[in-house]
Order: sequence, then C-alpha cells, then structure tokens
Amino acid sequence: MVLFEAIEAFIIALTITYVYYKYRFNFWKKRNVFNPTPSFPMGNMSAIMTGRKQAGVYAHDVYLKYKDHRIFGLYLLFKPILVIADPNIIQIILAKKFESFHDRGLYINEKINPLFDNLVFINGKKWKTLRKKLMPTFKAENLKQMFDIVKECGEELTNYLETKAQMRDSVEMKDMFARYTTDVIMSTVFGIKSNCIEESNNEYRKQSKNILRIKISRIILNMSMPGIMDLFSIPLIDRSVNTFFTNLFRKSVKNRRGHKEIIRYDFMNILIQLMDNGYEVESDNDEKTDVTSTVNKLTMEEATSQSFIFFLAGFETSAATSMFAIYELAENQDIQDKVRQEIDEILEKHGGLTYEAVNEMTYLEKVINETLRKYPPIPMLNRICTKDIDLPIVNIRIPKGIPIVIPVLGLHRDPSIYPDPERFDPERFAEDEKAKRHRFTFLPFGGGRRKCIGEPFGNIQTKIELVSLLSKYRFKPHSQIAVPFIFNEKFFGLAVKGGVYLVIEPR
Repeated sequence: MVLFEAIEAFIIALTITYVYYKYRFNFWKKRNVFNPTPSFPMGNMSAIMTGRKQAGVYAHDVYLKYKDHRIFGLYLLFKPILVIADPNIIQIILAKKFESFHDRGLYINEKINPLFDNLVFINGKKWKTLRKKLMPTFKAENLKQMFDIVKECGEELTNYLETKAQMRDSVEMKDMFARYTTDVIMSTVFGIKSNCIEESNNEYRKQSKNILRIKISRIILNMSMPGIMDLFSIPLIDRSVNTFFTNLFRKSVKNRRGHKEIIRYDFMNILIQLMDNGYEVESDNDEKTDVTSTVNKLTMEEATSQSFIFFLAGFETSAATSMFAIYELAENQDIQDKVRQEIDEILEKHGGLTYEAVNEMTYLEKVINETLRKYPPIPMLNRICTKDIDLPIVNIRIPKGIPIVIPVLGLHRDPSIYPDPERFDPERFAEDEKAKRHRFTFLPFGGGRRKCIGEPFGNIQTKIELVSLLSKYRFKPHSQIAVPFIFNEKFFGLAVKGGVYLVIEPR
C-alpha cells in the first residue's frame, strides 16, 4: 500500500511538472517568436546540460540553422531565452537601447561567491559606479608603465623555450602560454614573481587551473534557478580558490603599504589608490581623476574581487588567443613569414621591443583580430532585459527578466559575413574589408558600454608574447594535433581537447 501511494505521488508530481513545463513552453508561441520544438524536461538545451556539446558551439549551430528568423526563442529547462541573430538588433541591445539590457543576467550572492562581486558580474548602478572608477586603469599611460613588466615575462618565456627549439621538441602551447600569462597577471596584479614558466605545477599555477573548473551545470543552475544556489549555498568555484586569492591580495596590499618607498606601476598600485582615495592619482601632478567622497573608495573586499577578475580574464583569454594564433601561423607558413618580417623591420627601426614598436605592427594586429574572429575567447554573450521594451525591427515586446543570448562564434563563422570562414585570412581586417561589414559582427570583447575594459591590456600582453617568440623561433604543426579541433564541453570558453602541440625550431 505504501509503495502504491509512493508511485501514485510520483506520477502526480510528474504530471504536474509536465503540465507546468508545457504551459511554460508556450511562452514564445504566444508572442509569435519562432521557437524550435523543446523537449521535456530540458527544453532546447539538453546537448549542453548532458555534456554532449560545448555551450558556444551549440549557440553557433542553432544560429546558423535559424538565423534567417533574425531572433528566435529557446528554453533552458523551463526558462525562456531569446537568441539574437541580426547585427542591427544586436546593436540595439548592446548600444542603442542599452538602458533596457545593461545587465548580464548572472546572479551573484556575494556571501557565497565574494570573488564574483566584480565588474563582470555585478549589475545596475553598482556596476556603473565601479566601471567609472576602473576605466582609467587601462589608459595608455598605465599600459606604458606596465609594458616592461610584461616584456620581462616574454623574455623569460623565450629563454625557457631555447633548449626545446634546439632539440626541435614539440610543445603543448596552451599550457605554455597559460604559464606565461599567469606570471604576467601575478606580477601586474599582485606584484608577485610566480615563476610559473619555470615551475609548471607550483601553487600559483595550480590555483589558476582550479579557477577554470567551474562546472557548466552550476552556471546553468545560476542562470535558470539561482534560488537553488542560495538555498544550498552552492558556490561557483571551490572555496579554496576564494581563500587563496583573498589571502594573497590582502598580503600583497599589506606588503605594498609597508614599503611605500618602493613604487611599482601596476594594477596593484592603482587598486590601492582606489581604496585609499577613491580615485587614481596622476603620476605627474597628483591630481585626481574621480570624485573624492569616502563612499566612492573601494573596500578591501571590492578591490580583492577586482583583482580576481583581472586575473581570471587576463590569464585565460590571452593564453587561448596566443595559442590559436601561433597554431594558425604554424599551419600557414606564408603568413608566419609575413608577420615575422614586419616584426624584424619594426624592432630594428625602434632598436628593440618597445610600446611604440608594438603599436606599429599593423599586420600582427590583423593576425590577432583574425584569431579572435575564428576563436573568440567568449563564444557567446549574455544580457538580460532589465525593463519591458518593444524591440525595434521585429516589433516584439520583450518583458523584463528575459535572458538574451548573442552567439558570437556563430557570427564570426557565418559564411555570409566572413566568406570561407574556416580559412585563416588576416586581410579580412584590412580597413577596406572592415568597412564592408556591420561593426557588430565582430565581438571578441563584447560591445557597447559593457565591452571588456581590459581589451587594451589583453592585446598588449598577446602582442609581446607573439613578438618575443616569432622574432627568435619558427613554429610548425605536430602530428599529435587532432584536427578539426574538438572543444571541451566542460568549459565556457573554447578549450581544445587533447591540447595543441607544435614543433619549435630556431630561426
């Protein structure tokens, strides 16, 4: 009898759940928005939720299949999501009607995830205030001051690879570049010599790997049912990561304040100024660049979380971009020769690697942009409708709270926008070619006012890395590479399964 009642209760619960989902699955139909048929109980995204497909690749596939609808609806479990496939509508959402789409739609409980209380994840007025404080961080003057710090790491990487080049060894490039970028960010953000290039598995490298172990299931849960995350106090990352970076930042601040005679122009210096003054002090005349009110000073907790996102965004995206760039140059020796010729000529002109020299390398810039097109670090963008709006062009009313997805990888590999999209062709980014395309069809760093403010630093970091290596070495493909690439379903970004191995040779 008890068993029968349990089965009966289960059937009733299942029936209620089915009816609820079916009712919710009418959301887009009621609004005359095209929606591929969802399935119970996962909606349209079972491929992501069951780990069969990487999230950005899934968005790419549905974009190419349904892009003619300009917009289309999907369901994440029971939650309706709107995918934008038209560049003009993307521009409306990211720029023209930004006030209705200013948040990313990522819910963060600061008590459970204190390191995520940063510029990337926070919303509303808090985001606007913080962005205003942090924008000067990446101005040209600061990048110039940090140039030598990054250059030193590039030299260490080049020296480390010398023996491997002499032996014509193969090198797994993603790990190598991740060690370099970890050293760069540890030095510029925390003022610490992490030495990951030489010590491939030290504590700093271990923690950088731990950061990337965010489970896709937790991201999905955060987007669809954040209340569950709160109820069971589920963090996005392991708590040991929070402890490590919090202690590291506090120790670095204490050390810097205790040795004020040592002035180091890096992100740590800027964050301390924002904690002490609420603004960054100009190096030449000590004038402030922001308001002086006490309420505008960064707290220790806020500064810690900004240092964390500088680290997370700076080491992983730049490492991936450098890896894909050097792989494509290995596969396309003529392009590698052309960019190396430019590097040689400009380095000779400037007498070595300088900030001005790097910024003159226009063909290298094209190579990096073509890499970002083919392999965008963030393959899809997320926004959320923050207030009801009648969406122009398609004349659809979008209610507050609806998540928005922009399939960046899909746009970047759309043959109607970029002909023969699998071909690596830096000349796509010649000025006349760029002028032919809608500017919202190239979004490696996002777009509009929530575009990544760290783009200038990321570009400098990648350029120094590539210049340092290409000026001394030649890269060729290794038979161990599995092509076409299969991207790891467990990562939000484009991480290649099996790694990317290249043969390195002296010039």
